[in-house]
Amino acid sequence: MIFGAILVLSWFILLIRYPAKALPISLAALLGLGLVASWVLWQESRENRYLAHLELRLSYAPDSCPADRPLSLHLHNGSEAAMQELRWQVTAYRPGDSVNLAQGLFEAPRYSGPGELLPGADWQSCMPLPTLRSGYRASTLEFRAEQLQGTFSR
Repeated sequence: MIFGAILVLSWFILLIRYPAKALPISLAALLGLGLVASWVLWQESRENRYLAHLELRLSYAPDSCPADRPLSLHLHNGSEAAMQELRWQVTAYRPGDSVNLAQGLFEAPRYSGPGELLPGADWQSCMPLPTLRSGYRASTLEFRAEQLQGTFSR
């Protein structure tokens, strides 16, 4: 923190004392920083666009999944890019309610996807349930995937 303040103060003194030399360098540095920032924002918006085209459905299916992994997952990649990696949190809600009944998100497990999934492809799997708050049965809840984070290749 102090080091950053010293750098900014030094730059400001150089800019006032030697404007003919410090101004072009400062403008070039500012332009470079702006280009990097715009590239990062463009990448992030591209990833968010691709994530919006993913369809991830979760359902409690103890009859079609093993007992230790009763959560059925169906993922469809509706984007035009191949999905490289996908991570998400599973939340649980009573139908029509907005209170997450899965244990706190800090201790909840992070789920991850199949690896590479081509555009238009589907993936199905069975996953373990998140830890639910006491007093709730999984058969009475709706499960959702939230906080999706992924990477895509073009």
